[in-house]
Amino acid sequence: MTAPTDSSRSAAQGAALPDTDTVLARIADVLATRLPANGGDPAASYVAKLFSKGPDAALKKVGEEATELVMAVKDGIPDRIVSETADLWFHCLVVLTEHGLRPEQVLAELARREGVSGFVEKASRNKP
Repeated sequence: MTAPTDSSRSAAQGAALPDTDTVLARIADVLATRLPANGGDPAASYVAKLFSKGPDAALKKVGEEATELVMAVKDGIPDRIVSETADLWFHCLVVLTEHGLRPEQVLAELARREGVSGFVEKASRNKP
C-alpha cells in the first residue's frame, strides 16, 4: 500500500495540503526574480534587500535561523520546530540562489546518499 499523496488525503485525515512536491523549486524560481541582475528591488522585497547587502547578509540569517531552530528543539515545541526549520530552509534557498544553485541539486545529492551508510558516505568525502 502506498502512502496517500497530499491531494488524496481524506476529510478524516484533515484538509488537503498544498502541493509540496515542487514547493522548493517554486520558491527558488521566485527568489531568482529577486536577484539584482533580474531587477530585484531592495525597497520592495526582503530577499532583494538581503541580496543587495552581499552574501554575508544571507549567511548571517542562516546562522540566526539555525540557532533559533536549536532553541526550538531544546524547548520541545513541535510547531516552533517546524516554523524555525521552514525559516532555515528558506534562508538556505536564498544562499543557493545567490550562488546560482537550485534546490533540485540538493535533492539529487540527498537521493544519491539515500541508502548509503552515513559512515561510508562521510568516508567517501574525506578522500583526497
